[in-house]
Amino acid sequence: MAEVPASTLPSGGGFLLAEVGASSIDTPDRFTSDQRDFFRTARKFALERVLPSADAIEAKDFPVVRRLVREAGELGLLSLDVPEEHGGLAQDMTTSALVAEAMTVLGSWSVIFGAQVGIGTLPIVYFGTPEQQARYLPRLASGEWVSAYALSEPSSASDAMAARTRAVLSPDGKHWILNGTKQWISNAGFADVFIVFAKVDGEKFTAFIVDRDAPGFTTGPEEHKMGIRGSSTRPLIFEDARIPVGNLLGEVGKGHRIAFNILNIGRLKLGVTCVAGCRNVVELAVPYAKDRKAFGKPISDFGLIRE
Repeated sequence: MAEVPASTLPSGGGFLLAEVGASSIDTPDRFTSDQRDFFRTARKFALERVLPSADAIEAKDFPVVRRLVREAGELGLLSLDVPEEHGGLAQDMTTSALVAEAMTVLGSWSVIFGAQVGIGTLPIVYFGTPEQQARYLPRLASGEWVSAYALSEPSSASDAMAARTRAVLSPDGKHWILNGTKQWISNAGFADVFIVFAKVDGEKFTAFIVDRDAPGFTTGPEEHKMGIRGSSTRPLIFEDARIPVGNLLGEVGKGHRIAFNILNIGRLKLGVTCVAGCRNVVELAVPYAKDRKAFGKPISDFGLIRE
């Protein structure tokens, strides 16, 4: 197949058409000393602070979860993607991905942490006004506040543009009035700040920053899931909820730019954590397979187990 000029390659799957070896691939031996230090700090925290609290996390002991989030903030682990002028460390994506990998020692904690540093904070990092960034980012980076991201609804999940939650401007122009329900929202039980998507006048898909104490805003009961049980998952309920006009995030009608760009970054880190979780399972399974015996030999000798 003839080589395709890089400038003409489409985004996304364009790598399939590029010549093999046309771009370099990062490998662990190319990590910087700072990247390795962040990984070691996060791994130490995960093993020494998170894992001993696993039972409390799985039991939805939210004060314990809040304490761990704050401790992670004190170590700088929540601020890697936050600009320095707002209390962050402004690190690169490789560092952020390495810390996400290190935190993957417990599924529930990985979701809690990922929602905080990713989909809960990055919308304000990339799309917030200077005033919004100054108000929210230092507290999110420190762990004083916990964040959540509210896109899905009972009748729309992947089809986000089918959202039914509505927003209208109040007669005095000082508040947005939200009505509707969001569903399956991670961190909802203990979050202070919510990135919420609604349709202005029922048509224009738009993002808002919603504080937990907003009048007319409540959360529903916990979803008791089969897995990642310690991750709080609740519906959000808006009944004439009053959101200050200054809490509009981005532009009216441009919420899809925020929603999908942030989800793309979240999915990148989700891939890292899924691989890390699989590796952790293998590290548990291999010693067991070597120790467990059947028919006079370790089960690791059997063909199916070896496969």
